[in-house]
Amino acid sequence: MPFTSRNTDGTRSDAVRRRLAAGAAALLVTGAGLWLRAAATGEVAKYGGDALYTLLVLALIVLAAPRAAAPRACAVALAVSWGVEFLQLTGLPADLSRRSTAAHWVLGSTFNAPDLFWYAVGAAAGWLVLTVSGMRRRAPSVAEPIEFR
Repeated sequence: MPFTSRNTDGTRSDAVRRRLAAGAAALLVTGAGLWLRAAATGEVAKYGGDALYTLLVLALIVLAAPRAAAPRACAVALAVSWGVEFLQLTGLPADLSRRSTAAHWVLGSTFNAPDLFWYAVGAAAGWLVLTVSGMRRRAPSVAEPIEFR
């Protein structure tokens, strides 16, 4: 049986819908981050950017794993964000940031403990969006039977 992104009735599968939404969210969050960086200054730009960073990581996780449960996807996004922040203690991101603007945007350069809180704010906002949008639990896979009630 060939892979298809449509259900037997011709509608798109939940995974495809989630991927499309996650891709659109990633673009939207990236645009918001670039706008925030250009329009705001100081703590608003810095800490707002931290929250948006985690939201972007979350969108990319949902894009790659659309059947992941929302709490797990948010926890992984937060862990990645915190991991990158703690990596800054090594000096490696600072060295890479001096060589590449892209590395600076992705890895940052200097550890800042308050960033950890704002990453959690981003993860909580992402969890709220996923919960409201109906992605509370993992979507059923093709192999799992769907129960009708």
